[in-house]
Amino acid sequence: MNSTLKVGVVGFGFATATFHAPLIASVPGLALTAISSSDPAKVRAAWPQVDTCESPDALFARPDIDLVVIPTPNETHYPLAVKALAAGKHVVVDKPFTLDAAEARDLIARADAAGRVLSVFHNRRWDADFLTVKQILASGELGRLTHFESHFDRFRPLVRQRWRESGAPGSGLWYDLGSHLLDQALQLFGTPQIISLDLAKQRDGAAADDWFHAVLRYDGLRVILHASALVGDLGPRFALHGTRGSFSKFGLDPQEDALKLGGRPGAADWGVDPRPGTLTTSEGDALISREFAGERGDYSRYYAAVRDAILQGASNPVPASDALKVMQLIDLGLASFREGRVAPVVGLD
Repeated sequence: MNSTLKVGVVGFGFATATFHAPLIASVPGLALTAISSSDPAKVRAAWPQVDTCESPDALFARPDIDLVVIPTPNETHYPLAVKALAAGKHVVVDKPFTLDAAEARDLIARADAAGRVLSVFHNRRWDADFLTVKQILASGELGRLTHFESHFDRFRPLVRQRWRESGAPGSGLWYDLGSHLLDQALQLFGTPQIISLDLAKQRDGAAADDWFHAVLRYDGLRVILHASALVGDLGPRFALHGTRGSFSKFGLDPQEDALKLGGRPGAADWGVDPRPGTLTTSEGDALISREFAGERGDYSRYYAAVRDAILQGASNPVPASDALKVMQLIDLGLASFREGRVAPVVGLD
């Protein structure tokens, strides 16, 4: 294998056009080589130097492709990844990894048998605000954390004609945004003792869940994960409360909006969040609040780490085993909602 990995991407929908193609192209050592699409003219208009393939199978059959990226509708992740691994490719699958934990386990076994890197694009590990939360927790300034809220709310009152809102397997906010928030919670706090999930379809004509509220129980800590499509007056993205103070952060990481506008990693202000958080801590009998700007985000770090995992045997930035735990919690959350009970979390893989 050369020092440059040739990358093929399946499909040219929103995820490829907004995230994967520009991020791959920004990382030295990765060459965006081919994209499979039913609309090759659309691909050529955006990426004239990139080859097009008429189907995923044609892409997988190319001997020059080292790494295949699968940012397709969720129900296609598993069958496409099976074919890509069988063709001898390293594979990145967009989140959520699969439709359930059983599919995830099978893909992990196939990747291990093939000796290939299998990674999942949980890019929001590299959000500026999430990195800042990690920094604050590591500092101990909040004391013992007792309450953590992570919201991903938006105001999108009209149901759009797209697979994410169709009611098809893997659609809805719990799969779409819940997978991000669960992965972040696992990174911060590890495996919870119990999960409880409530889901709803709140918009007129909604076919898939567009609201969820999950509670994860830990010793001395409650973690709230929440998302809604009907929040016009946005509250904090993160709210942390501990025995010595609190931290709150409004607004989303700026990278997605920057990518939509044609921005690229490497710009001087890339990943710099224009809205600092507020850190409030106790000093004697007084509470003192101050702005806390925190860390810079950078999604390209994910793909740089995938490159190093394949070429140098470095650590996989998001091993499939991590994504399997997310799928297990998605499954347990759905069971909690269906059965109207809290679900104990026992024996995550």
